[in-house]
Amino acid sequence: MIKICIADSLPVVSQGLQSYFQGNSRMEVVAVAKNLESLLNILNNKRCDVLLLDVELDGLSSIRDIKSLLKDFPDSKIMLFTNVSEQMYAPTAIKAGVSAYIPKRSELKEVESAISKVVTEGKVVFSDDVKKSIEILSKGKKSERLFKKLSTREIEVLRYLNDGKKNKEVAQILGLDEKTISTYKLRLLAKLNVTNLVDLLKKAKDLDII
Repeated sequence: MIKICIADSLPVVSQGLQSYFQGNSRMEVVAVAKNLESLLNILNNKRCDVLLLDVELDGLSSIRDIKSLLKDFPDSKIMLFTNVSEQMYAPTAIKAGVSAYIPKRSELKEVESAISKVVTEGKVVFSDDVKKSIEILSKGKKSERLFKKLSTREIEVLRYLNDGKKNKEVAQILGLDEKTISTYKLRLLAKLNVTNLVDLLKKAKDLDII
């Protein structure tokens, strides 16, 4: 029996997944975490073969947290199940070592199939949408690949700025100095060849980075 832990801050998502897997003869949901603190407590005390993790889980501030989970709990396969832009996060997540990246718009049967492939076949699974996004980026025009010039941290700062957060708030979330965030913002303006925050966010959206 494949033991699944769901880590998602939205009850409707967790309850929907639990309902779907109820009575499944091969998989069962053994734990649900609504934030990073409860997730760490679960992983430290319970065996979980698979962790269905939302990148926007409360308390999860950056890809570094995911890397820490991968390092500290190597027996749990991490599968990202999220609404966060594929082009922004999938390549970084793949490089970090996650076992799957599945958009939340996917059918639940796709999630079940992905879990099976990851656990029983040892595969790294990406949805067709993710594969197409990566293929488009690798074959696209230079302007469509600007995001490749951005570091993981720059992408994270960009994401929080798009959420309407100020430099000070972003600094607190990421545990950085406010001046450092200002530096990241200047780098982003330069790399995307724009002069203000409004144009920066617009261009990032046009390129599907956020």
